[in-house]
Amino acid sequence: MKLLKTLTAIAVMTLSAGLASAQDKPAELKIGISTFTSGAASVFGVPAKAAAELLIEDINAKGGIGGVKVAATYIDEGIGGDKLLSEYRRLVQEQGIRTMLSAISSGNCNVVAPVAEDLKVLNVMWDCGTEKVLEDKRYKYVVRTQANATTEMVATVLYLLKTKPNFSTIAVVNQDYAWGRDSWEIFLNTLKALKPDVKVVAEMFPKLGASDFSTEISRLQALKPDVVLSTSWGGDLDTFVRQASQRGLFTQGATVVLPLAESSLERLGAALPEGVIVGARGDHYFLHPETKDDPAHKAFVAKFRAKTGAYPIYPVYHMAQALGGLKTGYENAIKANGGKWPSTEQVADAMRKMEFAAYGRTVSMREDGQGLEAQLLGITKKVPQYPFAVMDKMMLVPADLVTTPVGQKSPAWVKTVKAEVLKSDRLKTYDFK
Repeated sequence: MKLLKTLTAIAVMTLSAGLASAQDKPAELKIGISTFTSGAASVFGVPAKAAAELLIEDINAKGGIGGVKVAATYIDEGIGGDKLLSEYRRLVQEQGIRTMLSAISSGNCNVVAPVAEDLKVLNVMWDCGTEKVLEDKRYKYVVRTQANATTEMVATVLYLLKTKPNFSTIAVVNQDYAWGRDSWEIFLNTLKALKPDVKVVAEMFPKLGASDFSTEISRLQALKPDVVLSTSWGGDLDTFVRQASQRGLFTQGATVVLPLAESSLERLGAALPEGVIVGARGDHYFLHPETKDDPAHKAFVAKFRAKTGAYPIYPVYHMAQALGGLKTGYENAIKANGGKWPSTEQVADAMRKMEFAAYGRTVSMREDGQGLEAQLLGITKKVPQYPFAVMDKMMLVPADLVTTPVGQKSPAWVKTVKAEVLKSDRLKTYDFK
């Protein structure tokens, strides 16, 4: 009888294991995506959501991820941090979603990262720039599939010094919150390391969402700095540029540096003059000098324009990187798992040991979850093909030259950047064609 009971128990366990194994591959891969669909940042979030819809449709048309179709649920980051977190938990705890793409806002990334860790949810930070989130703490379930603020700001300093090196004074006009102040700190520490005699003549931090920049513009016109920097974004940047253009600031001879302005080129149209240094927050641009003629890239641009009436901007490409990275991570984890559907932990681990591309150069993922993404910058130029300025004299800056090493903190590391990096033959430049 004991033997019979034992054999029966083994049979039941084997059958249960077999059933569980058969159910391991889900009917669909549910993912949650947070993006701004309301508020000032919707100029980023709405195009990114449109891109996600296109990309997921394409992934599913080709068989999904590991043979499983992707189904996305969206959260509006415009509802605020507390409500976002409530919705985030609801998707995980009530709908059983184990994969999240969050977020645009650096503040939101800082909030959701520890929650994802507690809930054991794979969280792909798909657009936020804060370098601190992965430098101040190590996570198991949190990764970022694009660069961070340090990579972006150091690359901007290199481009400025390579193209307009003869300056002695600088002023900054940045939004008064963490991004505006942190990005300025990184930029200035890098600049001081490479050009220690530069003088800061003004540091201005208008409130986030400001609609009137007359005070800042008047001060800039009086001080006449050689360089004017603004790492502002979205509606704030657009308003500042329009008002500065109307007031004649761009005609006073200063070199204006706007590291996030690739996303504003089409919206600003004629308001943004020639000769302004513009960054793309990564290795992507619909006129990318190395991939603009790639058939897959051209097809994506055409599909995006047909859907939205606009050209893709950097959050669109960041969404492409996030979904491309997620697909690669799952496929690598499935392969490492002998063809079986992987656990969340296995995917999170796989995403730290992979390379992938999404309409630009290859992105490499590090052990700390940080993606290494090259940076593209250029100088605005008016051309007859487009009713807005495009980037000319484009430079591609390899990520490993401008990214803080694993285990170090950016504010300290950037102070150690050496002038030799400016002589690197890997800083490739391209004219607009």
